[in-house]
Amino acid sequence: MSIPIERWTPTHGEPYRAVPYRPVRMRAEESVGRAAELRERMAERRTVRRFSADPVPDQVVRDAIACAATAPSGAHQQPWTFVLVKDPEARRRIREAAEEEERVSYAGRLGEEWLAALRPLGTDEVKPHLTDAPALIVVFQQRYWLGEDGSRRKHYYVDESVGIAVGMLLSALHLSGLAALVHTPSPMRFLSEVLGRPVNEKAFAVIPVGYPAADCEVPDLVRKSLDQVLVEI
Repeated sequence: MSIPIERWTPTHGEPYRAVPYRPVRMRAEESVGRAAELRERMAERRTVRRFSADPVPDQVVRDAIACAATAPSGAHQQPWTFVLVKDPEARRRIREAAEEEERVSYAGRLGEEWLAALRPLGTDEVKPHLTDAPALIVVFQQRYWLGEDGSRRKHYYVDESVGIAVGMLLSALHLSGLAALVHTPSPMRFLSEVLGRPVNEKAFAVIPVGYPAADCEVPDLVRKSLDQVLVEI
């Protein structure tokens, strides 16, 4: 099914315009069934750090990014850029720079309390997923809109907007049969340099994407139950 494409242009200061919204209401039984299926499928999602080098379908990744780009955002300013990195040399440079920062972090910059929280997850400064996975999605947040003439306009609720988009991206990838993880080396300024991003963009996360390796293992974790996270009033 083809999806109509309309190019976005800034709407700053334009008058409010409305269009009808009449989605077909799902039957209650179907809604309950879909929710249960979605809950079951999402419960299977795990963060993966050991990837197969097998390629993934490009269109699946593009469609997942397109899903992420439907996320709500402050004043509908959509303050995100998704950079899909498949070039092996670029991924090598990203891994090299990330591991350099991580070595400093694990050597003490993180602090013992943070290191203790990470210990059950088995993570360290070595990040093979950055080169083993066939693709990286580097998510940048646009701190402000930058026009071709150099003009600027502030964006609002940028962290919240991009965080929601990343959550939707992870869900779309998982439901499409792919594995991923959110990697946030700190600081991340090197990503703008390696990928040649403009001054209004700040790196938010690096997301390796692929299939789990044949010998993949994940930490033995237990998620909070629904009654531990839900308050009904």
